[in-house]
Amino acid sequence: MTEFLNFFKTLTPTGYLFLVLTALTLFSAIGVVTARNPIYSVLALIATFFCLSGHYILLNAQFLAAVNIIVYAGAIMVLFLFTIMFLNLRREDEESKTNLTKMASVVVGGLLMVMLITIFRAKNAQVTTVSSNTSFNPNTGLVEHLGGLLYSDYILPFELVSVLFLVAMVGAVMLGKREAGDRHF
Repeated sequence: MTEFLNFFKTLTPTGYLFLVLTALTLFSAIGVVTARNPIYSVLALIATFFCLSGHYILLNAQFLAAVNIIVYAGAIMVLFLFTIMFLNLRREDEESKTNLTKMASVVVGGLLMVMLITIFRAKNAQVTTVSSNTSFNPNTGLVEHLGGLLYSDYILPFELVSVLFLVAMVGAVMLGKREAGDRHF
C-alpha cells in the first residue's frame, strides 16, 4: 500500500493528466462494448478517440492527435453512424445468438484478459529507468519526422494499407449501389 501511495506522490501534473485520460479512455471503451444501443456505442467510441488524441498530445505527437480527431472521430464515425442507421438494426438479431456463441465469446474474452495481464506483469518486471544522459528529440511527433519514417522504413506497409483502403471504398460503393429490380435487404 505504501508503494501505491509513493507512486502518487512522485507524479507530475502531466502524470495525473495521463492517469485521468487513461481512466476516461477505459470507461468510454467499456461503454463501446456494453452499450445496447449502437448509436450510444458510436458516441462512446468518439469519446475514446478524443481521449486517445489526448494521449498522443502527451507523447508529443501533435500530428497524430489532429489526424485521429479529424479522420477517426470525424469522418469514420460519421460513416459508422450512417451505416448503423442504413442497416436498421432490429432486436431479433440480439435474440438469435445461441448460448454456445455467448459462452465462446466469454471464453475468448477471458483468455485475452489473462494474456494481457501476463504481458503487463512481464513488462513491469522489465521496466528500466531513463538516465539523465538520454537525449530528448522534440521533433519526434511532428509531420516531417513521421513522413520521413513512412516513406523510408515503412513504405511497404503504408502502400499496402492504401490498397486496402481502395478495396474497401470500391466494396462500399458496390454494396451501396442498387440496380433497378434488386431486392432490399
